[in-house]
Amino acid sequence: MQSPPSMASLQLSCTVLGTTAPKPHTLPNARRSRRFHVSCSGGPAEEGKVDRRNMLLGLGGMYGAANLVSDTKLARADPLLPPEFKSCGVAYVGEDPLDVNCCPPTSDVIKDYKLPPVHRLRVRRAAHRLNLANVAKYKRAVKMMRDLDVADPTDPRGFSQQANIHCAYCNGAHDQVGHEGLDIQVHFSWLFFPFHRWYLYFYERIMADLLKDPTFALPYWNWDQPKGMQLPWMFDEEDSSLYDPNRNQDRRPPAVLNLALNSTITDPVQIISNNLSLMYNEMIGTPASATDFMGKAYRDGDAPPTYPDGGTSEKGSHTAVHAWFGDPRNEYNEDIGNFYSAGRDPAFYSHHANVDRMWTIWNDIPADYQKAITDPDYLNASFLFYDEKKQLVRVKVADCFNHKKMGYDYEKVDIPWVRSKPPQRAAAVNIQDLSKGVKTAEKVFPLKLRKTTRVLVAKPTVGKADEVLVLENIVTDNRKLIKFDVFVNDEDDKPEEVDRAEYAGGFTQLPHRVKAKNSVSDLRLNLKQLYENINIADDDTVVVTIVPLINGEAVTIGGIKIVEAPTA
Repeated sequence: MQSPPSMASLQLSCTVLGTTAPKPHTLPNARRSRRFHVSCSGGPAEEGKVDRRNMLLGLGGMYGAANLVSDTKLARADPLLPPEFKSCGVAYVGEDPLDVNCCPPTSDVIKDYKLPPVHRLRVRRAAHRLNLANVAKYKRAVKMMRDLDVADPTDPRGFSQQANIHCAYCNGAHDQVGHEGLDIQVHFSWLFFPFHRWYLYFYERIMADLLKDPTFALPYWNWDQPKGMQLPWMFDEEDSSLYDPNRNQDRRPPAVLNLALNSTITDPVQIISNNLSLMYNEMIGTPASATDFMGKAYRDGDAPPTYPDGGTSEKGSHTAVHAWFGDPRNEYNEDIGNFYSAGRDPAFYSHHANVDRMWTIWNDIPADYQKAITDPDYLNASFLFYDEKKQLVRVKVADCFNHKKMGYDYEKVDIPWVRSKPPQRAAAVNIQDLSKGVKTAEKVFPLKLRKTTRVLVAKPTVGKADEVLVLENIVTDNRKLIKFDVFVNDEDDKPEEVDRAEYAGGFTQLPHRVKAKNSVSDLRLNLKQLYENINIADDDTVVVTIVPLINGEAVTIGGIKIVEAPTA
């Protein structure tokens, strides 16, 4: 097996920088259905073997050394099938039906898509570095798509129709084929990256075709680099086709993006330090298997996955950008702050271009686990999209692993987060002093998360060990934006600083659709590397601090425990 590239090859130099909302769009086509710079030279690894442990790690929990095994006995021939567009119904947020039509145009002809030959790579460039000519070209492309909305609202290439793709696949407009009442959901699972890669692929090709420019490439919002940690200026010009009034007005440029979603932090240096540390954790520190990064398995007939089932990048920077810029003047934080409306904001596509870029970077980061998911239920999962010629096509996950074969690549820029591992504590805390007055778990839980809570939790093994912190039976209101953070043995009591060794991870939820008002899930945070970083002593307990940041009153946690990490 070929050796992975060294981490040194990834470490490049960088500089740290110091109205009334409109009514949601509707379309005439709804059916009321039966239900209400890393410069990496190595070739891209194609995704990792299935980890049947399903060890769902949350943000933060640091790097484990577990190996993957293939468990073909458990594999089923049940890949998720694409939806039936003719059976499209009403989209929801939680149990609330939306007065919006997400349904795509229907077609009696569906073609299996074949990637065309690539003669020249399109280069997606960092939005903050884009020259005026390329900005003007992007504005013109979006305007042409918006003009199609007026000329023919059913044209699948129109901006509104493209935006509705995200709504249809994410907010309950489609049942799984043959499973009435089971929504299709392309978030929180191993389908997240492939679906959005195909989505941007056709969006970009539609623009290139309208412009009659095969070299056109979608700019990416370089929010993982300090110079890109604000909304790119091209999206903030009110007379531009790239502008969306449904954004948080307090977070217009030059406001610095805060991936920690802690609005009490005002120091931009601390915000950037937090951002870089969070990026390190989700890209390098946390994943111990392919599914840790990509998301849990999701097959035909499975219940829609929920937040903890997602991968580290999806739950981390991806969700944080959505939440940070969503408009709090709107009931569900529309536009970019909710799945159903996110595609209405042109910034969404550049945001997801950088999310896709994270996938390409992760593939080239050295790791002691395999990254190629070989499960046929993953490889054969499929989606439907309209191409640039208005043809309805079927695409498979297996055909999108090599982005260069899809005809595009990313401009190489500096990536400082590869060197942003949280610093190690010089000495362990005194657990006897830290735990004075702190109640044990059985006296605290179940917990309504109205305020910061500290709890003493027993460890199965004394001192450093490969263990997982589990927050059990987390009940959340799906209609609300939610965020809380978790720290271990934190004596400094500085929840605004997540660039420290004591930060274990977090939970972030965008308003979304499930069958009931509330969803129930567990959050698992890997502690092995955290124990190393905090220099934990030979203790049999730790103090866990849970800090509500957004809508903690909408969260109930049933219990907490520390368990040994599952073995492969």
